[in-house]
Parts: sequence; structure tokens; C-alpha cells
Amino acid sequence: MENATPAPSPWWTPHVHADRRPFLLGRNRIQAAFRSFFADRDFVEVDTATLQISPGNEAHLHAFATEAVGLGGSRTPLYLHTSPEFACKKLLTAGEARIACFAHVYRNRERGPLHHPEFTMLEWYRAGESYEALMKDCAALLALAAETSGTRTLAYGGRRTDPFLEPGRLSVAEAFRRFAGIDLLASIDESGATDRDCLAASLRGAGIRTAEDDTWSDLFSRVMVERVEPHLGLGRATILDEYPVAEAALARPTARDPRVAERFELYACGVELANAFGELTDPDEQRRRFEAEMREKMRVYGERYPVDEDFLAALGHMPEASGIALGFDRLVMLATGASRIDQVIWAPVPETDH
Repeated sequence: MENATPAPSPWWTPHVHADRRPFLLGRNRIQAAFRSFFADRDFVEVDTATLQISPGNEAHLHAFATEAVGLGGSRTPLYLHTSPEFACKKLLTAGEARIACFAHVYRNRERGPLHHPEFTMLEWYRAGESYEALMKDCAALLALAAETSGTRTLAYGGRRTDPFLEPGRLSVAEAFRRFAGIDLLASIDESGATDRDCLAASLRGAGIRTAEDDTWSDLFSRVMVERVEPHLGLGRATILDEYPVAEAALARPTARDPRVAERFELYACGVELANAFGELTDPDEQRRRFEAEMREKMRVYGERYPVDEDFLAALGHMPEASGIALGFDRLVMLATGASRIDQVIWAPVPETDH
């Protein structure tokens, strides 16, 4: 009988902690530098509640559920938030103009080298400012993370990014043309409605597999994962801009083309680091999008999350704004040379799959 592979030592084992400690101290230095960055630009750091009525209403995000028990024994379902976004936007409605938040957030069904069930999301918002301002923030923060870590290069999985170069900016439609030979916008009409069969035919023409039960969103994601993302953030960071409205549930359409939205994602070393919006402030349109997302969640996973009515009420009074969520742990990984996200988390969540 072959000997079983010994289980890895727990993270709290002294020799394991000694290996992780340089990454963790690097994390602290980067976080301190980022706090100074935002303070110097008149941002107020805020702290939002983790427990929420709704964890978010995106079809493929999975939350941790709990409940509040009242003094009289009443039970109210609550969730650990997947993002502090709803609370931050309520603060914009309350009158804050520039806010930043280091939030512990929680996502179920996610664990791997780049995913952890509990991680740190850095979100910041600029009331009355365009999302191009966030692009400048991203460029500055990449350079600051590297400078604080004493490196000239961000690295992950054998890929490298120079954080001191201005990020390249590329639209999603151009990325589909360049890397997959697909005319993405041909499958979207002027109202933002999508044509699944049109996109499926384009994928087959590009030699990408399709299935009968694929939705338009499934097909979009397959092209992104297989053909687009491997090319992003190599040499210099990439800002992937103007996502289809159907893939930007909380962003407003662009003034230039109603088929696409003011949404961008930041990539370095082929890794997605941040997701930004020119924020949607129409509560009726936001409700429609949430309900569509929850119908899809019910279809695929057999569950749905409630809509935060308080958020929709606040959204109707929120000023024009731009906002962004950055995976802080991932950026620390790239700046410190860590190969797994748990190396840059002080006390990782215990493994549950055995």
C-alpha cells in the first residue's frame, strides 16, 4: 500500500508562518501607503456593515447566509455582503463626496490560487467625477504598490507587468475582434438586447465550442476566458473598457453608444484586479436589471437573493458618481511575488473540502 501524501502544515505552524511573514508585512506596508494616498486626495475612509438584507444581485455571485434573531424570537434572513457597494452608495446619497473603504467581503463557491471565501475589497467612489478619474487612480496605485514593495515589476504565473508604464486602454468590442475575430456588437441591438444565436454563430466561426443551453452571457464569458483575458496586462497593465450593457448591471450606458456601458476592468499579468463603473442612478432601470439577474440565478442555481429596497430608494437621490472595487489581496500578491492568495492573508479561512 502506497503511503498517503501528508497533509500540509496549518498556516499557524511557526515554519509556515515564517515563510508567509514577508508577504504579510508587505501587505501592511502597501495598505498603509494606500491609506495615505487616499487621505492626501481628501477621501474619507469609511467602514460599512458586513451583514446586509441583500448580498448583491449578480447571477453568478454566491453569498453566505445567516439570520438575525430578535429579542422576541423573530427571525430575519441576512447575508454577509459580497461587496460594500450598496452601503457606500447610500453614503454618497447622504452627502459624502469622496470615500474609500477596505472591506472584508465574502463569496461562496470560490477558492483557489486567486480566490478566497473571505478577502479584502478596496472600494472608492468619486461623486461628480467621471470614471476616467478612476483609471488615473488605478495607474497611480499600481506604481505605488510596486514602489512600496521595492520592485519594478508585478509578476504572477510567469507573466510580468511594468506598473510604471501607463496602462493600455482597450474596448471589449476591439478585444473580441483582435483576439477572437468576433464582431461582438453585431449581437447587440440599440436597446442593449442581445442575440444569442448571432453570437453563437460567431463563436463557431472562430472555432470556439458552444452548447445548446448556452446563454448569450455564457458565450460572452467563454470568449473572455479562453481568448481575451490571457492577453491582458502583459508588459503593461490593461484597462478593458466599454462592456456590453448586459454585462454591466450597475453601470450607466455610454453617451457614445447605448449598447455598451461605462464599465472597465483593470488587468495585470493576465489577472483581473479591479472593476469600475460610471454609476447607474436610475432606480427603475436598476430594479429591472436586478430582477433579470435574479431570474437567471434562479434558472441556473435554483435560488435568488432579495432586492435591497432601501438601496433603490437611496439610488434615486444619489449624485452622479464613479466607483471601483479592487481586489486588494490580488494586487498584494503581484507586488510581493506571492503565488497564492492565502499567502497574503494573515489568518486564512480553514479548508472545507476533504
